[in-house]
Amino acid sequence: MALTPFLIGGSDIFDPFNTDSLIFGSRSSDRPSSYARDVAAVANTQVDWKETPEAHIFKGNLPGLSKDEVKVQVEEGRVLQISGERRKEETTQGEKWHRVERVHGSFLRRFRLPENVKVEEVKAGMENGVLTVTVPKMQKPSAKTIDITCN
Repeated sequence: MALTPFLIGGSDIFDPFNTDSLIFGSRSSDRPSSYARDVAAVANTQVDWKETPEAHIFKGNLPGLSKDEVKVQVEEGRVLQISGERRKEETTQGEKWHRVERVHGSFLRRFRLPENVKVEEVKAGMENGVLTVTVPKMQKPSAKTIDITCN
């Protein structure tokens, strides 16, 4: 029985800062828009992205996977990449599957990070099947007040 991959991946990067791609999608009519592919990917592997004053926080549901089966990288161009693989459960002789609903295969999610992040300080942790990636933000320098002197 062939199962579909765990997640649609590839070169698509979710970029919330590019509103044209969200509204218009791909201009090529022979393939689905990157927005449509990202919607399909979200349906298979959910990742929440929250911004706080200090950081961008990503939380992904990866039930049944260990930290050794998941890879978190930051590529050039500030692209956060979360990937991994859920292996197919082996069947021994005498066993018979009656229903298979849990998907297996590779998954890949990519997110373009804003310019105000510290990519060298990214941290990732996994607890109870939830991956949490924290990307700290650079603090904006406070405005410096200049004293005006009279001559």
